Amino acid sequence: MNRRRWIAVFIAAGLFIFSSVASFMSEDPEEESLSGMDAALFGSNEIRENVVEEGEDGQRIAQLSIDGTIANTGENSFFSGEGYNHQFFLDQLEEVQEDPSVSAVLLEINTPGGGVYESAEIAKEIREIQAEDIPVYVSMKNMGASGGYYVSASADKIFATSETLTGSIGVIMSGMNFSELMDNLGIEDQTYKSGPLKDMGSATREPSEEDEQVMQEYVDNSYDRFVEVVANGRDMSEDQVREIADGRIYDGQQARDNDLIDELGFPEDALVTLKEDEQLQNAQVFEYDIATTGFDRTWLGSKIAQTKGIKQSDTDRMLNVIDRIGTPEAPKPMYYYGGE
Repeated sequence: MNRRRWIAVFIAAGLFIFSSVASFMSEDPEEESLSGMDAALFGSNEIRENVVEEGEDGQRIAQLSIDGTIANTGENSFFSGEGYNHQFFLDQLEEVQEDPSVSAVLLEINTPGGGVYESAEIAKEIREIQAEDIPVYVSMKNMGASGGYYVSASADKIFATSETLTGSIGVIMSGMNFSELMDNLGIEDQTYKSGPLKDMGSATREPSEEDEQVMQEYVDNSYDRFVEVVANGRDMSEDQVREIADGRIYDGQQARDNDLIDELGFPEDALVTLKEDEQLQNAQVFEYDIATTGFDRTWLGSKIAQTKGIKQSDTDRMLNVIDRIGTPEAPKPMYYYGGE
């Protein structure tokens, strides 16, 4: 290597060693923000605001976004720029509730849905925002399906484009069964269980009628909650919802014809309408992000952050996602379009 490369290697090694030593001298690792050398390398990682449109500080519109599968990867809000971060989004919803200057919310949706629990968490927080007389408008972009529709249902107004894929109202819980293949290969399952239903959903034996009944009732209960959320949010009867909630997808025009959305339009159209409806023409529009230096997105910065325990490794993140959405051996119900 030439001299410049050796210097770069020594600098990188020095940063790594210094950061590692500093981690033992840092304060409580559970702190929500970073300080000292961590802050110098990565930024404070506190939630900050970026102004999208200038306007009055006393009446502001928070512009939020769900982009990607609604799943909790187990990450905190640090380094949340890499795809959808569930905890960071919940933190944003809490910020809205605690900020008296926020007069309205515009939520942009681009998701096929996701976890039943995570979708319910978001929907609950949105209803609490609305309970404080803060209107919430939703603008669906490419996709606002299944769990994406679940979290949108209570919105004061829902926008979608003609090209938006939405609907898919329902629940899916998928698994695989290898029992016939095992029989053909002469492989015998040896499972010891305390009761006949302890291994429901097992991939190594054929499901019994009782298995199927219990699993179907579980899925139906989740579906009933979905129907109730849509009925309450869209001011429809549950029978009306069930007629259109058989899992099928709709484009924007079909969704409007079935009263699942209010207007056709893009996010900018939704924002204009929100301002007009709520007399917020002069409101400031802002969004949230995390204060970082960007160093964590480099190879070295990512490795240091993982070593210090403030960022998950790709492997840990993947394992957390698998744990939360289920596996063929342990399927979980999902408000999700497209199978699992």
